Amino acid sequence: MSINLTRNNLFVKVPAVTAFFWLIKVLATTVGETFADFINTHLNLGLSGTSAVMGTALLIALVVQFSVKIYVPIVYWMTIVLISVAGTLITDNLTDNLGVPLWASSLVFGLLLGLTFLIWFRQEKTLAMKSIISKKREAFYWLAILLTFALGTATGDWLAETVGLGYGLSAFTYLAAIGAVALLWRRKIIGEITAFWIAYILTRPLGASIGDLLAQDPKAGGLGLGTTTTSIIFLLAILSSVVYLSVTKRDQIKMM
Repeated sequence: MSINLTRNNLFVKVPAVTAFFWLIKVLATTVGETFADFINTHLNLGLSGTSAVMGTALLIALVVQFSVKIYVPIVYWMTIVLISVAGTLITDNLTDNLGVPLWASSLVFGLLLGLTFLIWFRQEKTLAMKSIISKKREAFYWLAILLTFALGTATGDWLAETVGLGYGLSAFTYLAAIGAVALLWRRKIIGEITAFWIAYILTRPLGASIGDLLAQDPKAGGLGLGTTTTSIIFLLAILSSVVYLSVTKRDQIKMM
């Protein structure tokens, strides 16, 4: 099927959903957790200062992402990393500055995400990744992505800290849930798009739990690597993966 491009239409602006996609997504969510903590504590910017700096960086990244006409791995994944940090900071601001309970944040973000999906589907008739070929669909996509990160942060922190599962058990719980989603999809109990978005939401608290497990002090249930070391390791892993994909183009969606 051919696509006639008009001024408002684009080639597909997102990567194909491959093993590399999920790998970099988890790496990015881990960085979102640890890098936000690193800037907040080590650079002495405080939560508000960190939010201002990272919010500005995200806006710049989104402007670049919307301006390019095709999927560019470095631009796309840089935006994902920054939106991961932003999602973490939104939840942290609600919790630390406004005193909103994590369960309440989870509920609100869940409702907002559901509403976004509903409006998106009613207007565009699809929520598929490979359908992101217009600026309108791209706007819906990035709004949904931001809400998944905020929701994942709130839910992950609530289970790990308030409920008391701890970082290791929380990571195992989310990994098992993702496995269950994959099984339901393979058995055709749920559709591909539904499975994708559920897994996308679950990878956020999974990555955050892994990040906290590696970075936090052993007294707090972590391995004590610290936010600096953990952030550097995962940023280098993301960069290596993105460079590989930029060269091989293995994650580009080919429209027929």
